[in-house]
Amino acid sequence: MPHSALSAASPDVSHIDRLTALWKLSAQRGLSDEARIRAMLSMAADVLDMDLVVLGEFDDQYTARYVFDRLGIFPEGTVLTIETVLCQDVYQARESMHVPDLRQHDEYAGHPTVTHMGLLSYSGLPVTVGIETGWVLAFLRRQAGSAVDPVDIAYMELIADWLGNALYQSAQHELLQRMALTDVLTGLPNRRAAEERLHTEKARAPRDRCGFALALVDIDHFKSINDRYGHAVGDEVLKATAQRFEHGLRDGDWVARWGGEEFLFVLHGCTAQDAGSIIERMAGLCRATPIPTSIGDIALSFSAGVAAFGADDSDTAALIEEIDQALYRAKGDGRDQVRLVERDSSVLNAGQLRQAIAGGGICMAKQVIVDLQTGEAVADEALARIRLASGEIVEAGRFIEQAEGLGLMAEIDRQIIHQTMHHCGVRIGGGGAVDFGHFVNVSPQFLARRDLVEEMFANATNYCATCGIGPVKPIVLELTERQRIVSIERLRADLQPFIDFGFRLALDDFGSGYSSYLYLANLPVSFLKIEGWLIAHMRGDRKVAGIVESLANFARKEGVLTVAEHVEDAETARILADMGVDYAQGWHYGRPEVV
Repeated sequence: MPHSALSAASPDVSHIDRLTALWKLSAQRGLSDEARIRAMLSMAADVLDMDLVVLGEFDDQYTARYVFDRLGIFPEGTVLTIETVLCQDVYQARESMHVPDLRQHDEYAGHPTVTHMGLLSYSGLPVTVGIETGWVLAFLRRQAGSAVDPVDIAYMELIADWLGNALYQSAQHELLQRMALTDVLTGLPNRRAAEERLHTEKARAPRDRCGFALALVDIDHFKSINDRYGHAVGDEVLKATAQRFEHGLRDGDWVARWGGEEFLFVLHGCTAQDAGSIIERMAGLCRATPIPTSIGDIALSFSAGVAAFGADDSDTAALIEEIDQALYRAKGDGRDQVRLVERDSSVLNAGQLRQAIAGGGICMAKQVIVDLQTGEAVADEALARIRLASGEIVEAGRFIEQAEGLGLMAEIDRQIIHQTMHHCGVRIGGGGAVDFGHFVNVSPQFLARRDLVEEMFANATNYCATCGIGPVKPIVLELTERQRIVSIERLRADLQPFIDFGFRLALDDFGSGYSSYLYLANLPVSFLKIEGWLIAHMRGDRKVAGIVESLANFARKEGVLTVAEHVEDAETARILADMGVDYAQGWHYGRPEVV
């Protein structure tokens, strides 16, 4: 392509074509502001056949904010003193400049742009952002040209105007975003900003293997300050307190106004004890140094709740609830105190859970299910347990909720289902009846993992082929309401391959919530497991007994078998049998036994 001027555009590319391309790029969806600006510079460089296009900002110095560089000679982000920049004259005069050959220019012939970079053709245009002209758009090329085509100048000016508008809109957007994320009174991040930052902190912790501590601080008796001195003085106290909190932080830590007179701290690399000491130190300074206000000094104290978020933890919302409860305890105990979260040592932590899953600590316990009419065992239920290195067996109540929150249920289900199938195969291989059922819980997390589902089918196919089982398989998948589902249609689609294979479905804890009825209405259920609370209370409450009997009658009409859970005595079993409930499980028939 010839270089007759700064324009080297093909004569086949009309001005209308240029404008059309510019409009399409400006209207293209899915681009960030920065990506669109860079794409605009690239397009302009192609249209004008430029080697280097720079959009730079002048402040105390010059910064090349956006760069399109075919030659690799001028990195984006380059910072220069203003007096050394080729386009300083454009910035100072606020007027465009077009120099076809810098070697012929008295002032620029010896400039490093010519002598070091070998760039000869130059156009510089001021870019106005709002009412400020602090940017310059520069076009440069190594081949010199002649007079600049007016059409090219018009195109450059159009690009400069567009960039000015884009920069202004971006700046306004950033300003509005900062305003939306900043507490107007104190200048601290507001609650929305804090929640976004917490999301980032949560994602960073496992990657960096470094947790953080959370502290929720509340100014004691703040309502009394507002009531006695007015809200204006209360605002003075909040602003001064926020400044003290900020000044008392270590590098990298941050504080946000959580709401009212509450402030949330994030302290990196701290244990709960470390964070408690930091907050105690701030509390001491607060007590020792009253806040100066327009009506005089006001003495303050504050209460706080503190907890640590470990590298393997996952739920900041739950932790905030815990520190809020610790704060409540501090206030209830007389205020002006710091309370650490008291964790239940009986509940396994994330590290213990992951270690158990990876190290083969997940084991199955089975509990027998009997026919209420004959008293014979007709099935069993597989229950998840964890065997610690010490040999202690941990029941599900000490780890299931944590596993769900950490996204570990799919792997736990995988191991329990595999053990259930193995147990089924061993029992049938030893002469057991093929119609003996094996109930096992399955979570939406497991169903969503196609790799685990395919692995389970492969295992089931092998076991069933070995045992010679017919179309109806012994495995019964139990669905619970522990985990909320987004779509009943999606759940049915996830379950359909199991149903087609011959697995049956059971609804666990039926009667405990609304979702149970959605499941019953939309899924081919074979068993209803009646909620244990209903069974435990039916002898003392006529209404509860009526509910249980109604469920049994309804299920019988629909051809669904009922299983009563938590049956603990013979009289309860007799009443259930009289009501027409089919099966029962509970301590009356046997406690879960680890296999």
